[in-house]
Amino acid sequence: MKSQTISLFIAAPPSRVYAYASNPKNLPLWVPSFCKSVELINGEWVVQSPAGRAVFQFASSNSFGVLDHTVTLPSGVKLTNPMRVISNGDGSEMLFTLFQHEGMSDRQFQEDAELVLSDLHTLRGLLESPGA
Repeated sequence: MKSQTISLFIAAPPSRVYAYASNPKNLPLWVPSFCKSVELINGEWVVQSPAGRAVFQFASSNSFGVLDHTVTLPSGVKLTNPMRVISNGDGSEMLFTLFQHEGMSDRQFQEDAELVLSDLHTLRGLLESPGA
């Protein structure tokens, strides 16, 4: 599969970025392109997305900054999204690897990449704002 890793510097320590981004309750705040709401139902994190109900399964809490997650779409298709927060000087680098899945056009892939970058900008704005 074709892939693209999107990264963005965040002027906040990796531990803070990880703590915020790994909390599923924060998804609607920083992933508005995909997550309209989220709730824990029968041990699963269920989000309301533009495509309907989707289920998120996150990597176990860890000290390595791994934020990998699998999204099960309403169609039943499962998408794995590798994501990391790493140290970059006094701040952090957030990395998200996007895959061009079967049936996804080049245009859709580019649009998804733009949405991911927009969401990472939202995350940066939340974590870099005064009082964050």
